[in-house]
Amino acid sequence: MLFQGRTIPIALFAALALLPACTSTIRTTDPSRTATEQFLLSQAASLAVSQLSVEGLRGRRVFVDDQYFAASESKFVLGELRNRLFLGGVQLMPEREMAQVILEVRSGGVGIDRSDYLLGLPSLVLRAGEDGGDSTTSTPFATPELALLKNINQIGVASVAFIAYWADSGEVVATSGPFIGRTTRDDWWVFGFGPRTVGNIPTTDPTAE
Repeated sequence: MLFQGRTIPIALFAALALLPACTSTIRTTDPSRTATEQFLLSQAASLAVSQLSVEGLRGRRVFVDDQYFAASESKFVLGELRNRLFLGGVQLMPEREMAQVILEVRSGGVGIDRSDYLLGLPSLVLRAGEDGGDSTTSTPFATPELALLKNINQIGVASVAFIAYWADSGEVVATSGPFIGRTTRDDWWVFGFGPRTVGNIPTTDPTAE
């Protein structure tokens, strides 16, 4: 009777073993910069570009020369500049030969400064084979972080300037900048609770909506 009682589960396992294996995986890709970092840079660039004066270029046919713009996030900054020029009544030309005025844009830098503060015990990465064994076969593991007070402060900075000159003579028509835009994000944890976030960029926390 004991053998008969086990016949059904044994037969079930045997049938499952004969079925073809089926697995499902989800592939997640991440950009090189987080959304927070991108907001810090893009918002700082927008603030810097918004300070540029384009009044002297209104109604002119202008070609934007970006060969001297070597800072990171160049496409977004240049996009913001083009938007500023369009709204200022400037006629942007796709070719240098079609323009009355050449506008050279430059930047002192576009980036993020970060500072971390921790009052407590940081997480430590340990290896099981650090007593002299083969480190290639050791399995690393990390101790939990114990934070009484923790702060991560990030400051985005962007600098933008331009000089514009007549295409035929090289005489200066207008110049503006350099102007600097700054953004901040400050995250705080107290006794492990947090983060409590303050700053001037859009939040990436869906619960804050």
